Amino acid sequence: MRYGLIGEKLGHSYSKIIHEKLMNISYELIPLSREEFHPFMSEKSFDAINVTIPYKQDVIPYLDELSPLANEIGAVNTIVNQSGKLTGYNTDFYGFEYMLLHNHIEIQGKKCMILGNGGTSKTVRAALKHLGASEIYVVSRKSSPNTISYEDCYEKHNDAEVIVNTTPLGMYPNVDDSPIDLSPFQKCEAAVDVIFNPLKTKFTLQAEALGIKSVNGLEMLVAQAKQAEEFFHNIHIEDARIDEIYLELYESLSNASL
Repeated sequence: MRYGLIGEKLGHSYSKIIHEKLMNISYELIPLSREEFHPFMSEKSFDAINVTIPYKQDVIPYLDELSPLANEIGAVNTIVNQSGKLTGYNTDFYGFEYMLLHNHIEIQGKKCMILGNGGTSKTVRAALKHLGASEIYVVSRKSSPNTISYEDCYEKHNDAEVIVNTTPLGMYPNVDDSPIDLSPFQKCEAAVDVIFNPLKTKFTLQAEALGIKSVNGLEMLVAQAKQAEEFFHNIHIEDARIDEIYLELYESLSNASL
């Protein structure tokens, strides 16, 4: 039996801790370079895995089946191997929605802005749309028909009410980075960062200083892991486990940083 997480750089990850708390299993962190990625996916030497940056879209061609949600979003973060048949799921959608609802961040009728255009950005966009956002803009450093530039977001969309960071800017060890200066966004009500290490990024710290509600990605990480384990083992896990593990991990990490 082999369970784990694949991604390019996993030194910042808490997934092993979370999954082993959720279930009595051994869960591995499996860093893969671009050269190692194809052989790993071709060999299928795992029972179930999670997927993180930068492979959430790259894994799709290796899959035999996609869940309807993963197919709609175009990003996969959970793969289950059933006798050599690989099925892809997206549990980030559930995790992100859970985090917003649990923290009472109102999306209905709000103008939202997503920083970054990767696999997680696609998931966040789908979740915001599902929760009734009135407008959704994706900000990217690379121009495309479906995105706006950072210059445009400052000049034309500084009335955004909810801003979500899906870029890796500010993630450990580059904790002094931030994707955006929040000062011009006078109507911003919530700043959401999917980064979970550090617990407070430069982005969320600035939000706090400006009186903007801020949330980091740790709760999303635990919630999506809970649903992933449900897919791994075809079981149901109570949502109460999310809060238990989140609070335990948050306290432990907060004490460690003192």
